[in-house]
Amino acid sequence: MSSPSHNNLKPQNSDLPVKPDKDKLNKDKPNKDKIDRRPRDACGLIGVYGHEEAAKLCYFGLYALQHRGQESAGIAVADNNNIDEYKGMGLVPDIFSMDLLENLEGTSGIGHVRYSTTGSSIIANAQPLVVRHKKSSYAVAHNGNLVNALELKSELEESGSIFQTTMDSEVFLHLFVKKLNLGFEKALIETVSRLKGAFSMVVLTSREEVIGFKDPNGFRPLCLGKINDHYVLASETCALDLVQAEFVRELDPGEIIIISKNGIKSLKIPAAKKRSFCIFEFIYFARPDSILLDHTVYQVRKEHGRCLAKEAPVKADLVMPFPDSGTYAALGYSEASGIPFEMAMIRNHYVGRTFIQPTQSMRDFSVRVKLNPVKELLRGKDIIIIEDSIIRGTTVKTRVKALRELGVKKIHLRVSGPPHRFPCHYGIDFSTKGELIAAQMTIPELKDYLGLDSLYYLSLKGLLKFTRIPDPANNFCKACFDGCYPVEFDENLSKNCLEID
Repeated sequence: MSSPSHNNLKPQNSDLPVKPDKDKLNKDKPNKDKIDRRPRDACGLIGVYGHEEAAKLCYFGLYALQHRGQESAGIAVADNNNIDEYKGMGLVPDIFSMDLLENLEGTSGIGHVRYSTTGSSIIANAQPLVVRHKKSSYAVAHNGNLVNALELKSELEESGSIFQTTMDSEVFLHLFVKKLNLGFEKALIETVSRLKGAFSMVVLTSREEVIGFKDPNGFRPLCLGKINDHYVLASETCALDLVQAEFVRELDPGEIIIISKNGIKSLKIPAAKKRSFCIFEFIYFARPDSILLDHTVYQVRKEHGRCLAKEAPVKADLVMPFPDSGTYAALGYSEASGIPFEMAMIRNHYVGRTFIQPTQSMRDFSVRVKLNPVKELLRGKDIIIIEDSIIRGTTVKTRVKALRELGVKKIHLRVSGPPHRFPCHYGIDFSTKGELIAAQMTIPELKDYLGLDSLYYLSLKGLLKFTRIPDPANNFCKACFDGCYPVEFDENLSKNCLEID
């Protein structure tokens, strides 16, 4: 098995714009430690089968999923027993032009937006990952984290495999091609059965098949949609909406869907006894207009806010979020409490991922450039701030300090989820306990550290009840809150060994 170049696309006309130098893109990549310390999910996925504008549909699907990854993006299409691809560092509209998309010819394709949760953010690790094996090509895009990736990689290297990247996605491809002697479907089943952890993947073959599958616990979202006779796979339903695809259903845990000229075929590996859908998707990651587990994320977040108002009432002049986190929970809190909702912090929507850092004297510029207070609403007031999470605490501390300097009298913080006290090993970038401020301090200590008048986290019981999913104890992964990990892992092997995709 060999890996092609990272840009396999051959321009077909001289009008195709020259793309930015990839080495420069990597050199100039944003420093996520300085720019944004909020939690990040790994990736967003899109797959299109049988549509003459597959590349363009992938592009728009990725545009809708941009919130799931802002460091790199890529699209691969199959045409004439070959897979062409283009990927780059940065945001989707900055990477792809219309001329470029028109030159990605083919009726089947997959796409990927990535945020690297560990390791390097470089073009070599952008996806989809494309390989050639014998007379066929395969592309894979992955959301999640394989907790046994290092173990499988060592096994494969002992048998002669040569790895081209540090991504755990490549482990899947090596396993898969070694099993192809069993037949295509059997190879898929055998390979997926060997993987452990949280993973949703889409795969493209040079025969123009599109495959989607989820791990047996169903950690990460992946759904199926339809545009007339054409099929779409996507991480969230908001991507289906943008390309005007009808939502069909979510993939089941352990399900493998093969879409080909013969239609759709569903294969199954045994599902886990308990489903482990990441509850943080409802709290933070998913777009509010998406539907997860048959519930609109927007409404679920409002319910979390209503529950907060019942669990932690307090007198104040207004309820406000820090845009955009906590906005929908804040609406729910306001409705349940009767305290007016105000957008007292205004977000600058035109701030890019990078900007020139000013002089040292302009402290906390990276925070202030994005949000500016409406001073007349805040000065002399008692306020309730609604947040969806506090991971490391640095951003909240800075913002509370600025509000005090503005003249806010009392600041009460309400968080629409329980304290994050345990690291995530399933594809979110708080992978060590030392990063989590709630694991280092008691809530009273954290209140004082952040400079608050009061602090309250939504209880785990309230979170589960007001997420409105039947039998929540057997449907969600809550490991970051309670330390109960649904899939076993070797912490020494999983920590910083392979990149989480």
